[in-house]
Amino acid sequence: MRPNRYPDNAWAAILLAVPFGGLVIFYLWPLLRTVLLSFSEGTAFTGYTITGLGNWQRLFENGDDVWRALVNTLVYAAIVLLGVPIAMVIAALLHQRGLRGRSFYRTLYFVPVVTMPVAVAMVWRYIYNGDFGLLNEVLDAVGGPTRAWVADPDTALYAVAVVGIWMALGTNLIILAAGLEAVPQTLEEAAMLDGAGPVRRFLSVTVPLLTPSIFLVSVLSVIGSLQMFDLLFIMLGRTNPALADSKTIVYLFYEEAFVRNDRPLGAVIALVTLVVTLAVTAVQFRLQRRWVTYA
Repeated sequence: MRPNRYPDNAWAAILLAVPFGGLVIFYLWPLLRTVLLSFSEGTAFTGYTITGLGNWQRLFENGDDVWRALVNTLVYAAIVLLGVPIAMVIAALLHQRGLRGRSFYRTLYFVPVVTMPVAVAMVWRYIYNGDFGLLNEVLDAVGGPTRAWVADPDTALYAVAVVGIWMALGTNLIILAAGLEAVPQTLEEAAMLDGAGPVRRFLSVTVPLLTPSIFLVSVLSVIGSLQMFDLLFIMLGRTNPALADSKTIVYLFYEEAFVRNDRPLGAVIALVTLVVTLAVTAVQFRLQRRWVTYA
């Protein structure tokens, strides 16, 4: 056998260099550039010069749009969280013994996850259309109220949130289904012998043991919701009268950085988004000590 010319720690350094280099190039360096850009003035053609806190002062002087976008983002995230209990119920139904076609149903629910968000948004935009949309056709057939769902400021954000729930359902189902597989059948059988019905067994036995998976799904749903942009951009469009009251914080970043070409102010909004995401996630991790059960 040929002698090894490199010690073990050298091989470890070589193998770690690739992911660490990717972390520095694609995450840490852009973050550092964004921080520096938030304290700078200028354009991409003239260059940027660090000037201080002027961009942060501009953001808070015109804070109405920022606060409205933050509230819209948090409302959207709260609505999308309602998809977690929906996914729990569906996962429990698909976990029943003797259910035929279980893999087919799981695949069917997972299709929206692997479908391009632009395609999903276009389909739902036609469904919500106020003139010839499928939703209004169904409501009109049963005598219900019809409206321009994505053009009405009172319903636009909620209509987009419903699509967000539908798109995240597949991922939530997969994670919760894996958690259900880890629930010992002996505990459910013991509860059944004690006279507990299906609902009682689900609430008292399955849900407490499923809380780690529920927590993971909740964190992923909130982080994804705080970054929502593509659905809003495609479903509403830039000329929609409801857009002003439905903007999210990431959409506001897009407007400032790419429409108005104000990259420094866009960098400030990006950092605010990062701070909000970290704060909300930290609150979730803090609260999980009270309700998550680790067996």
